Amino acid sequence: MKKIGLFIAAIVVISCKNETPIDYAVVSGKIMNKGVSELTIRSNNQVFKKTLNVLEDGSFEDTLRVKKGIYKLYDGKNITEVYIDVGNNVNISYDATDFSNTLTITGIGSKISNYLYAKGIKERKMKGEGTRVYELKEMPYKAKFSEIRTTLEQLIDSTEGISEEFKVKERRGLNYYYLGKLNIYESYHAHYTKNSEFKISEGFLDELKELNFEKEEDFIFSTDYKNIVTSHFYEEATKLAEKDSIAEDIAFLKAAGAISNEFIKNSLLYDNAKYSVTYTEDLETFYSTFKGLSTNETHKKEITESYNKLIAVAKGQPSPKFVGYENYTGGTTSLDDLKGKYVYVDVWATWCGPCKREIPFLKEIEKKYHGKNIEFVSISVDKAKDHGKWLDMVKEKELKGIQLFSDKDWESDFVKGYLIKGIPRFILIDPNGIIVSSNAPRPSDDKLIETFNELGI
Repeated sequence: MKKIGLFIAAIVVISCKNETPIDYAVVSGKIMNKGVSELTIRSNNQVFKKTLNVLEDGSFEDTLRVKKGIYKLYDGKNITEVYIDVGNNVNISYDATDFSNTLTITGIGSKISNYLYAKGIKERKMKGEGTRVYELKEMPYKAKFSEIRTTLEQLIDSTEGISEEFKVKERRGLNYYYLGKLNIYESYHAHYTKNSEFKISEGFLDELKELNFEKEEDFIFSTDYKNIVTSHFYEEATKLAEKDSIAEDIAFLKAAGAISNEFIKNSLLYDNAKYSVTYTEDLETFYSTFKGLSTNETHKKEITESYNKLIAVAKGQPSPKFVGYENYTGGTTSLDDLKGKYVYVDVWATWCGPCKREIPFLKEIEKKYHGKNIEFVSISVDKAKDHGKWLDMVKEKELKGIQLFSDKDWESDFVKGYLIKGIPRFILIDPNGIIVSSNAPRPSDDKLIETFNELGI
């Protein structure tokens, strides 16, 4: 019997040793009165993004193998932060028609997520509705966010069931929140008070002077710290651009490339390059600079793929086409219908603020060039559900030129062909369908008229 007992014990020990360790977290839940078939979960640093399917009864569940940290769960309207770590099994439920009053987060590892939700409510309540807080004078503004920081520090200190490791990081994160608010004050105050000449007082940003911009752990954990770091290197890039007489997009790559911390350097290079590569006026220099500075092979592969696509839409190449786009005036229009004239394309959307700011300038230029050898085409990349908003805005703003609605918003062949990742985007095509510029000057830029004059339009 003794031998049998030892044999069984040995089997138990071997079974325990062979048991696969948990290396994942489970996120599940249920949405009442759902209006969506999927959710998006993404990391605060934008590196990770995944779609979660929502079943007919509103339930969802997925297994995630990701780095621990704060993630955002988004259904297209409602958003909540979720802390994910190995072994977590978090359940999130709410009524889509009454999100703030019905959200419940339960399960293993849910305490941090509940803290994050409570923190968000408290911060919004103390800051107040709208943007009036940014109209405050310097000292009241600083006092307001100092008070918010202190209140949130008290909240994290009094929340039970959260590890001291997280609390230490969060306290640093709350200080970065405060410093970040100071860092944006000048531009925000100038904008919301409509005082473009406003400048902060000397010493207002003294608390940021001794900040270390290469703290990798904080860069990963705190979005506020990452924003401060990014802002700092954009300022450095502006100085470098002026000093060396180089384009600011190239200057940013060089400024970020001087960072000694590999993770932060590669993150800033990539975050900038994945969009700027589609806008740069010197693709070859931009690409070679990025490739020479980045040490992340995954990033370099992606930017190389973008570079190869952009070569195909460089000056002198045949333009990607749009076919059968709905025309506001009726019927459909294709790029081939416009052959024989230059075509100035504006890619925009009704929700895009910078796009709407260009409208008065575009209308003025359309009027000036009416009857000349050029067509002005505006292509909306609004989603199909916002088709009515497009119709209303074209009518309300009395938009001129050829107003078209993209067949598949951002997934249209034309948008993907030009690798458009941000709007507004302006494109100039010659009478034979050949690209003059895949990044043409905006209507508000005097260079546009110079370009038209050079072409004899």
